[in-house]
Amino acid sequence: MQKLNQNLKKIYKEEFLAQQEQRYLKALEAFKKYYPKHDNFNFYSSPGRTEIGGNHTDHQHGMVLAAAVNLDIIAVATPNNSDAICINSESFKLKEIKLNNLTFNSNEIGSSEALIKGICSKFKDLGYNVKGFDAYITSDVVKGSGLSSSAAFENLIGTILNYEFNNANIPPTQIALISQYAENVYFGKSCGLMDQMASAIGGFSFMDFKDPQKPIIEKINFDFSNCNYLLCIVNTKGNHIDLTSDYISITKEMQLVAKAFNKKVLREVNEKDFFNNIASLRTKIHDRAILRAIHFFKDNQNAFKEAQALKNNDFETFKNLIRDSGNSSFKFLQNIFSLSKPLEQNLALALALSEKILKDKGVSRVHGGGFAGTIQAYIPLELVQEYKESMKNIFGQDSCHILNIRNIGVTKL
Repeated sequence: MQKLNQNLKKIYKEEFLAQQEQRYLKALEAFKKYYPKHDNFNFYSSPGRTEIGGNHTDHQHGMVLAAAVNLDIIAVATPNNSDAICINSESFKLKEIKLNNLTFNSNEIGSSEALIKGICSKFKDLGYNVKGFDAYITSDVVKGSGLSSSAAFENLIGTILNYEFNNANIPPTQIALISQYAENVYFGKSCGLMDQMASAIGGFSFMDFKDPQKPIIEKINFDFSNCNYLLCIVNTKGNHIDLTSDYISITKEMQLVAKAFNKKVLREVNEKDFFNNIASLRTKIHDRAILRAIHFFKDNQNAFKEAQALKNNDFETFKNLIRDSGNSSFKFLQNIFSLSKPLEQNLALALALSEKILKDKGVSRVHGGGFAGTIQAYIPLELVQEYKESMKNIFGQDSCHILNIRNIGVTKL
């Protein structure tokens, strides 16, 4: 256990070490309960991620800035010398995955089993080794928080396969690509690559998806803990049911504008040509699509500028860019509430309250896909307590989550 404690120090802050050690020991105890025959095992950790900049830009081959966070999914795992993967959790038990039958099954769309099968199938297609293992997993990545527990889970499964059967020869970026494939094809969700990549490589990461098959990925060495600010995610407890059409509408409307220029995505459209042709666009395309395109051009550049500010250790500029990004999402992208539920405006309320508390000292913005769910706030240390209490009073005791940026991505401990 001394080795475990040393390894925990690499990914968790000192003040959380005792809590994390107990968490891992509890997971090990559960693992031994489910799989008493095993004497050998390994610990794994896969972090959630937070979107920093580039709100709904990745699906238009744009630029984004994201970061891995301290909340993670952990696993105790070991090979089982069989052709099956068996995973238990504190909250659910997955069906056993038979490795001799990894074909896509439409009845499994949206399930964890589909993700595992998709990852294993892609591993085999790429010539990697896939064998059976037993695992127990537990997570503190808050569901509904926009921290992408699904990407963390996908990367976790891929990393177990990587270390246990492939001598850790598969780079984290490849694990992320495999994870995205599983979510797109087997799980049935048309996601970009930002979530998986941020979780895989850790720290702040700038990503340029101009060529989505060969994205430019840059890890940025910036120590957020020295800024005298804390990063907070506020879960406003909005209803996520039936928001699929809202998310799809953003992609479709941006593509409508791109199509008007005979392009597939907005990244291929010249920004100057776009603004010079708004009058003619309005005869063919409705105003919201045009506004959403304006957001793309604005936030695509903002993501790049935010990354540059971090590289220059210029947190004040970074903070102003975050404010600008948040305003663009609210005014132009319009993903703060759903038109199907116009009276439910949890995100708008949280942003209004944040602005009142933080004034010009801190900033807040929508976090992730929008329409319901969470906001992100950068809070100066002297206002943290007031901010937390205010948000908990409005949205519930479990609504406010202070995050740390984690420099190490998915890993074996």
